[in-house]
Amino acid sequence: MRPFRGDREPTAAEHLDAARDMADTGRPALARLLAEAAARQDPDNATAILDRHPNPATHRKD
Repeated sequence: MRPFRGDREPTAAEHLDAARDMADTGRPALARLLAEAAARQDPDNATAILDRHPNPATHRKD
């Protein structure tokens, strides 16, 4: 993940990149928060975005 620098809001793609990095390093809660930020910026794809990063508080693996 590249560090974000600047005075602009990160894009949905940047949020998703960071979410993937968080998920890959075992931080599902942070991944979900970043996915939620991306979903707010891209409402047309919000369901698909959030499905890839389930909420760890409500999602259980059996």
